[in-house]
Amino acid sequence: MRRILVTSALPYANGAIHLGHLFEHIQTDIWVRYQRMAGNECIYVCADDAHGTATMLLAEQSGTTPEALIEPLRRAHADDFRRFHISHDNYYSTHSPENEHYATLIYRRLAAKGLTFTGEVEQLYDPERGLFLADRHVRGTCPRCGAAEQPGDNCDACGATYDATELGAPRSLMSDAAPVRRASLHYFFDLPQFTDYLKEWTASDAVQPEVTNKLAEWLGAGLKPWDISRDAPYFGFRIPDTEGKYFYVWMDAPIGYIASFRNLCDRTEGLSFEDFWDPGSSAEVHHFIGKDIVNFHALFWPSVLTGADFRTPTKVHTHGFITVGGTRMSKSRGTFINAATYLDHLDPEYLRFYFATKLVPNTDDVDVNLDDFVQRVNSDLVGKVVNIASRCSGFIARQFDGKLAGAIHDPELWGEVSGAAGRIGELYESGDVSRAVREITALADRTNAYIADREPWKHAKDPERRGEVHGVCSLGINAFRALMVYLKPILPAMAGRTEAFLNTGELTWADAGTPLLDHAIGKFKPLITRMDRKDIDKVVDATKAEADPSH
Repeated sequence: MRRILVTSALPYANGAIHLGHLFEHIQTDIWVRYQRMAGNECIYVCADDAHGTATMLLAEQSGTTPEALIEPLRRAHADDFRRFHISHDNYYSTHSPENEHYATLIYRRLAAKGLTFTGEVEQLYDPERGLFLADRHVRGTCPRCGAAEQPGDNCDACGATYDATELGAPRSLMSDAAPVRRASLHYFFDLPQFTDYLKEWTASDAVQPEVTNKLAEWLGAGLKPWDISRDAPYFGFRIPDTEGKYFYVWMDAPIGYIASFRNLCDRTEGLSFEDFWDPGSSAEVHHFIGKDIVNFHALFWPSVLTGADFRTPTKVHTHGFITVGGTRMSKSRGTFINAATYLDHLDPEYLRFYFATKLVPNTDDVDVNLDDFVQRVNSDLVGKVVNIASRCSGFIARQFDGKLAGAIHDPELWGEVSGAAGRIGELYESGDVSRAVREITALADRTNAYIADREPWKHAKDPERRGEVHGVCSLGINAFRALMVYLKPILPAMAGRTEAFLNTGELTWADAGTPLLDHAIGKFKPLITRMDRKDIDKVVDATKAEADPSH
């Protein structure tokens, strides 16, 4: 049995859970549920990323404190994920005693080894608001092409990157004042010391090949020390033995993985923190992230862990961006869809299934097409997989008192369906869920064709063909059960209804290879209904209304 700790990237505590969050958490959850079905111990933790200037400013605008702001958001996020059947073992917050403890511990260990240092940094400072400005809070003239109203890190017009201090005629978005340059003492992590280590680590199977290539570009250009501090006012943890200096949010955010797991260990008898995080651990740690934060997780994070005497991740699973209709999600177009808005109109497992058809083991971007969404659910899931159970169960109930045959009617077909468990399991393991769904759908097609060829509806009342009808429909039910084993990581709620219908108890991965013989099944009830395109339109319209309440 493998022992595995899994995380998804931490949603920021400044807004609702949306399609982008759901894509990653559904991807992670499918992998986690497969591991559990395969008999492995697989623990899934996450947390809200609570710290930073943005949280502080949002609380100020809301007339409350950051602490009062973040907890209701955390509960709402956890509830949204729960309603999408995301099986977190713990959903915590980076603003926690455990995270402060480990952030401080890690920093002290790094400092004791000479892996941190201080230096003067000149930044833009808003004299009216009395704070240093993050790049996103500044606009000015691009120093390369002269385009106006560009942010403080890169130009939207020409693509140039630069420091905010290089902007011409800078303007603070916080107050509209002209910022001034001001020097401040900052704390740095000496990332370049880990260059050789990172070249070896990133060339291993800890990251995907295309991620290795991207990281090699950064490593080849030369790593720079990493600024891990921010000045007051700031919502976060104060750096030990300092006044007015706080850990930058990207310092304590990944440590939130450790803190969430620590919190779970403290509440769970027999779960050992050291078994998973000590340097010599034989357990596995897997992170699921988007490619926009790969530098933090595959350069900074393993270096910090190594420097502080913790184990490094077994694998960082990186996915691409999500678009809708070929463009970035947009509230005005109704495609920046929040989880709660979706749930007002649609079954969460529709989205779980559709996202599953898109999950690949690389960083290619994923596009959501709303018409394709309806087609995949109605044609592949309802029309092919569920159709097997609905068309066979009636014959079993009416003609055979709800009891399956005592032998497999077609060993060749059964061998084809049941024998796919190993191959489909490997696809889940590698993250190629899209291909797994295609294989499952192909097996459903094969089973439907087998039933259609034998036409049990024509022979149900023929005494001489009674045994054949029983065998055909029983095999159909057994094939359906195997397909639902394969789909259970994607569709846990539908699998639960299937378990009740088949009177089987909880399905495990091994059950795909064992048929139900002389077994009484229950009365068939619809396991999932067809999608109505009108309900998607309602979600889009509601999203537009959220963007423009007067809409």
